[in-house]
Amino acid sequence: MPSKEKSAAAEVSIYKFYKVEDDKLIRSRRECPRCGRGVFMAEHKNRNTCGKCGFTEFRRSDESKKQTSKS
Repeated sequence: MPSKEKSAAAEVSIYKFYKVEDDKLIRSRRECPRCGRGVFMAEHKNRNTCGKCGFTEFRRSDESKKQTSKS
């Protein structure tokens, strides 16, 4: 039977989501607009996703920006 303990690689390192510059706290990841402060969204290749509520924002690709600027 597998152990229920989490491995060290599976633990979330919340300190990576913040930076301190000039005595100010800067959040390095986007927060979920539905869940509010303290719930960060995962960064994928083409989207940001909230793991708590499932909210997803898709990013625009560079190709679509080039096509709209030519028009």
